[in-house]
Amino acid sequence: MRNYIFSAFILSLVIFCGTAWGMQPYLQSLCQDAKYTCIKTHKGETWESLFADPELRDIVMRLNRVNIEPRAGQVIVVPNNMLTIKLMDLSPFKQEIPAPGKKTIIFDPKIHAWGAYNENGQLVKWGPASGGRDWCPDIGSRCHTVTGEFTIYRKSGAQCVSSIFPLHEGGAPTPYCMFFYRGYALHASKEVPGYNASHGCIRLFLEDARWLNQEFIALPQAGGTKVIVQDYPQSA
Repeated sequence: MRNYIFSAFILSLVIFCGTAWGMQPYLQSLCQDAKYTCIKTHKGETWESLFADPELRDIVMRLNRVNIEPRAGQVIVVPNNMLTIKLMDLSPFKQEIPAPGKKTIIFDPKIHAWGAYNENGQLVKWGPASGGRDWCPDIGSRCHTVTGEFTIYRKSGAQCVSSIFPLHEGGAPTPYCMFFYRGYALHASKEVPGYNASHGCIRLFLEDARWLNQEFIALPQAGGTKVIVQDYPQSA
């Protein structure tokens, strides 16, 4: 039996209506949708204290595209039908696209999400992601994730680290890295903050990067996996 009662949760929090300062556009649009409620967190609250049920907590964190603890006053989006919702119901991607002929991962930096499609164009899984930010002061330039169509050509496991960052040092953890263009890779990160924050790589939740790396992608010698980085048509 789920140990979370949604109505009690709503009564214990401040319900936030309207557009919140600093919210990403995709979250702002959900706040206007009758299927969701936007709430403001209080000082000291954590994801675990807000959502005792691990499954429900995971769904809300993924909907809000974050794996870091909420800040005091942060507005988060919660589905109204929490007791029946499934993660795939919240996918921002279409359930099916024209058959690409090979496994395909789509990353949309505007909605901070990725979707994995099989060879027949059926959505297999989706998850949160964080791409390159507008400006990286340590390198003194823009650092958006490169856009276009690519192929994953190399991958490594849990011990993968950056050869560049921190700048002039290297060694930043990039578990389950999957390289698709020069130094650009999809990889796990402890900091998927709900907005684009990287030097250009695509940050993923740890369990998502592990799944893509070990269970989904095929390297070129095994048929290959396409990576598409662009704004992509969302589901209705």
